[in-house]
Amino acid sequence: MASTQLFLNGARVTREFRDALFDQANRAGITPNEFVITAAAEKLKRSGAEFPGIFHRGDLDMVGIGSAGGARAA
Repeated sequence: MASTQLFLNGARVTREFRDALFDQANRAGITPNEFVITAAAEKLKRSGAEFPGIFHRGDLDMVGIGSAGGARAA
């Protein structure tokens, strides 16, 4: 499956939010971009969206929505 760029322009947050985001991404061992995309995937999966081929089984476990959390990874 082909990939595409994801540009999120104009995102402005408070310094505290940015610090919290970077801290949690660091704790998870991923980049802030990966953390944000994974959080979006979590929300999409919980709302019933399907997007096969993006994540592998277990990828969403790090944020608690993999097989144990009821979401189905591709």
